[in-house]
Amino acid sequence: MNDLVIDLHAHTVFEEGFGQAGKYGPELAKDEQGVPYFRFGGYQMKPMDYTGTIFMDVNKRLDAMEQHGCDMQMLSANPLTWFHHIDAADAIHFCKVQNDAMAKLCSDHPDKFLGSASLPMQDVDAAMEELNRCINDLGMVAPYVGTNYPYDLDDARLDDFYRLLVDLDVPLFFHPASTGGVTGPDDPRMSRFDMTLLLGYPYEETMAIAQLIFGGVLDRHPDLDICMSHGGGAIAFLLARFEGMSKFRDWAPDSVKEHGFQAVLQRMWFDAHVDGEAAHQMLIDVVGEDRLVYGTNFGGWDTPPKADAFAASLCGNARKLLRMDKQQAA
Repeated sequence: MNDLVIDLHAHTVFEEGFGQAGKYGPELAKDEQGVPYFRFGGYQMKPMDYTGTIFMDVNKRLDAMEQHGCDMQMLSANPLTWFHHIDAADAIHFCKVQNDAMAKLCSDHPDKFLGSASLPMQDVDAAMEELNRCINDLGMVAPYVGTNYPYDLDDARLDDFYRLLVDLDVPLFFHPASTGGVTGPDDPRMSRFDMTLLLGYPYEETMAIAQLIFGGVLDRHPDLDICMSHGGGAIAFLLARFEGMSKFRDWAPDSVKEHGFQAVLQRMWFDAHVDGEAAHQMLIDVVGEDRLVYGTNFGGWDTPPKADAFAASLCGNARKLLRMDKQQAA
């Protein structure tokens, strides 16, 4: 069982969700020149057409998984549609539609797919209610959320949410959405050269880790398992800066002052989807292989061509993080 390849970073797009977030869409359409685009809120990503791709065609996904050497995927919704900054009522409705579609897809292919929940994080009570429904009623294995809310990740209003995750015995997965949410990039310089992807994602992941560790979330919730996408952004490269500054600043929590930033960082989990051998080795050196799970961004521009022995070696980590052995025993 420990030589299976389990991919924990695989997004999907549900047609059932189109138009279900009120004025925010989302929608697939074409402009006057016939260029396809994907609209979320007031922002259009073009050219972009998910139709007939592995994101919307399950048979194509299954074929591509076989070619890649991937045995199982935990699916997550398109990060562009997590909608953590829209009207709460629209977000709540949209998440329910997405999650129902996710549950059906996974129940149709139980040996291939595990489902993760989308949550309306702008309303913590509603997010907790939907999390309960997804885990207890829909059979999902974890929530998968964005890194940028109307408040910080260490805000006290999230403590009940973090406690619920521990009570439900499920991990929490983070992945950034587009910088600026549904209005395009906050920094206009990010709108060129795909910088929202090249720089925006690592920025968001690194910022999220800083808030979770410096904000004391891991200290207040020591039994909470958190997994960050893309190897935690730039955190491995910037480790010495974080380590050095936090040694003498009064805002650093006692855990960091006593044990060091890296020791606290190693309490988190990371998907090992990083680019290049140097980054790959740096991530292993900083957090250790026992805190890594396999991720592909399946179907994206940066998907690795083939699963390798390293991917298979992380199977045990995935099973541990997702409590798969406990679920099978139950």
